[in-house]
Amino acid sequence: AGITKIILSTSYKSEVFTEYFGDGSKFGIEIQYVTEESPLGTGGAIRNVASALESSEDEPVFIFNGDVLSGHSLVGQLADFQKQQAAVSLHLIAVEDPRPFGLVPTDAAGFVTQFLEKPTDDSQIVTNQINAGCYIFRREIIDSIQPDAVVSVEREVFPKLIDDGKPITGFIANDYWLDLGTPASYLKGNLDVVTGVCPSPLVPNVGKSLIAFSASISESAQISGGSAIGENVLVASNSKICCSVIMQNSVIEENVKITNSIVGNGVTIKSGVELKNAVIADGVTISSSLPDGAKVGLAGENL
Repeated sequence: AGITKIILSTSYKSEVFTEYFGDGSKFGIEIQYVTEESPLGTGGAIRNVASALESSEDEPVFIFNGDVLSGHSLVGQLADFQKQQAAVSLHLIAVEDPRPFGLVPTDAAGFVTQFLEKPTDDSQIVTNQINAGCYIFRREIIDSIQPDAVVSVEREVFPKLIDDGKPITGFIANDYWLDLGTPASYLKGNLDVVTGVCPSPLVPNVGKSLIAFSASISESAQISGGSAIGENVLVASNSKICCSVIMQNSVIEENVKITNSIVGNGVTIKSGVELKNAVIADGVTISSSLPDGAKVGLAGENL
């Protein structure tokens, strides 16, 4: 899409992003970081990065929610934004059940007419279109948001733009889209990328698994179902991992069975353990099988 500079607006555990991504050079882009000292809301966070932007007043700026996995065309959204001469473009998707989401109706020309809160009953459902979390702003719109304040784009900025007659266009594209806000949806996103349900240039050879080069997998182990195995992971003999994510530096001993689960960094799963629909936090040692759906959240806890 021609994007070469990315600004990450960070707050909680901001150092994790800096350590991993660095200045972006290893990805062929430039990355800068702007950290919120206290949470500023969706609009406040956008305004907080304005000083790091190099664009002119009428240039477009892409803004992404950090917890969304989307396969829609950024090039297509930008072309629609320019064609419509919009102040803001929103990626919208149609969902079967819009009740958990805010609703975004559009007119026949594709312009947004309202921003509606989550409906409390079916009579309030006027559209099945929802905000999918990818925006294009003209720089002047970003600069117009009140600085150093808690501001919501959904409840304050967008409705005011409509009241002021500013054109907000909806780019409706029903490609792959997933909100990654829960462990279950995070796992689903991983599996969908590995198996090609959500196509990504990062995984050109889709298949049954994605295994880091530095991982050590026994010849008798079985990895399937779109599982992702991280760096320096050891999977010992006769272990079976299906539809799961095993993060870096973890050890899976012999005859372990892991299904539909997330195993964190530096975890040890002892021989014979079975996990299903489990979430295991960093640094934990699991020495006996857990009940279906177990979540272990204390780093260093031994079971």
